[in-house]
Amino acid sequence: MRERLTARVLLFDPQGRLLLVRGRATPDAELSFWFTVGGGVDPGETLEAGALREVAEETGFTAVELGPVVWERASVFTLADGETVILKESYFVARCPGGDPSRAAWEPHEVVLMDDIRWWEIEEIAAAEEMIYPERLRELLPDIVAGRLPATPLEISVEV
Repeated sequence: MRERLTARVLLFDPQGRLLLVRGRATPDAELSFWFTVGGGVDPGETLEAGALREVAEETGFTAVELGPVVWERASVFTLADGETVILKESYFVARCPGGDPSRAAWEPHEVVLMDDIRWWEIEEIAAAEEMIYPERLRELLPDIVAGRLPATPLEISVEV
């Protein structure tokens, strides 16, 4: 099974809200879930460059201050084209000036798969009954919000 290097971003605005996207794994899937912005890193691209590119493509935000990788996660995932891969995710902390995210640069498959994008108050995330990825986001987010970043990335994988 192919590994897919992925840059995910915990993107915060000046009010401390986190930007999340809601989408589905396949166009016909009934189940949707929320997740952080980000995506696959292109061949020859660094994780940092991939993270900034994905934020710009998915949100329109280019004035992004990218911080460290705080979490790493591996999971099996079936892409929209049917290929099953092992996602090797690195989660960056980042800040931006905020505002309304733009969908203008979404790729055709993102338009089909992604239903919503919005800023979430941290309390909303804690209380939400909806599925949010990564699975441990609610547990680990308070330390990130408080500025208690790990010295090395925490491994937060589920069984692969």
